[in-house]
Amino acid sequence: MSPEPTAPGPHTTLRTGVVWELLEEAMERRVAATGRSELTVLDAGGGSGSLAVRVAAGGHRVTVVDPSPDALFALRRRAAEEGVAERIRGVQGDTGDLLEVAGDGYDLVLCHGVLEYVEDPAAGMRAIARALAPGGIAGVLVAGMGGAVLARALGGRFAEARALFSDTSPEPDPVPGGAVPHRFTEPELTGLAETAGLVPTAVHGVRIFADLVPGALVDSEPDALRELSRLEREAASHPAFRAVAAHLHLLAANPAA
Repeated sequence: MSPEPTAPGPHTTLRTGVVWELLEEAMERRVAATGRSELTVLDAGGGSGSLAVRVAAGGHRVTVVDPSPDALFALRRRAAEEGVAERIRGVQGDTGDLLEVAGDGYDLVLCHGVLEYVEDPAAGMRAIARALAPGGIAGVLVAGMGGAVLARALGGRFAEARALFSDTSPEPDPVPGGAVPHRFTEPELTGLAETAGLVPTAVHGVRIFADLVPGALVDSEPDALRELSRLEREAASHPAFRAVAAHLHLLAANPAA
């Protein structure tokens, strides 16, 4: 894979590094399985293309589906600036009409930060599954229940933490003014995938410590950011830490026909 076209800031790298490494590995596995160096990738809810451009820079063809015309305009501009415009197309739509606007048969379907906002996450996961080719891989990133509870508790917002903790199903956030309608535990996320006909292959925790460590601490110590990044990567696959991650990242396969 090619390096990222534009260098992200250190905190962005810290919070996205685990996900990108997982996706690189997934794409390498799919390349090996298909014998094709160029994969077809669908980014559902891909916005202005921060992830899509990075994938396209690795030589793959990416379709971005997003409901916002402004985001798709920004996608086209970003793709042109990074020299990958010929490998990216943007279409307006959402998970409700994913197949109608983007088709199916994709090697990889990405859905990051979407299922927590849709009215019916199960239907969204089914759309992801139907868009995959046999043997294709889904990469789904969602807001984690445990991380939200922990962050509120550490911030002294005990009532809010308790309200979230008592709501163990992906229903609207019981905290008044809560910005995320759905939060997921690992069993809920893998259950959605299995019900949609996918086979979960890995779940990782994302942003386990990054949102809890004071930024001043990281900025003041030359080696702190690197060590914190290493800690995030090593803890990502550990069940105890996945349970309290801000986000959960699922890799799931569409069984080969």
